[in-house]
Amino acid sequence: MYYRFGKAFYFLSVALFIFFLLYFYSALPEKVSYNFSENGLSPEKLSKGTFFYGMIAIFIIMNVIVLLPPKLLETKSHQGLTRVFPLGDKFRDYFLGWFYSFGGILNMSLGMLVLYIHAINNQEEIAASQYSFFLYLFPGLFVVWGVGLIAILMGKFNQVKNKS
Repeated sequence: MYYRFGKAFYFLSVALFIFFLLYFYSALPEKVSYNFSENGLSPEKLSKGTFFYGMIAIFIIMNVIVLLPPKLLETKSHQGLTRVFPLGDKFRDYFLGWFYSFGGILNMSLGMLVLYIHAINNQEEIAASQYSFFLYLFPGLFVVWGVGLIAILMGKFNQVKNKS
């Protein structure tokens, strides 16, 4: 059941990232600045197309890496994972839910990065300083999800140890 909520959150985050990227792509200038210097915008700039395709590439690579283990487990393509997390095991549900929700958090953080880049390049509309909360929130969520994975794996190890 948990993995279904994780999967729904993941697909919602994919849709939000694509919406953010396409919507803010149209509002970006031809040369996109991605950081600040003492004098305002940095002289280091990317073309609008390079930023767009770079974000798409990062999105695809990160999603393939994060979703490979749960897809291997769901399709029973990896015998080791299937043996460790058999069908009906509560830790299988936790494991799948963790990966899908982690993918969702990665996608939401990429969406927030696109929003932040938009704020840097359009200072008259949105101040980039308004996003400082989110710049601390997502690393905190990554830490919490990392601790969650450790807790899931420790619970599974204890279950396997108690069975043998």
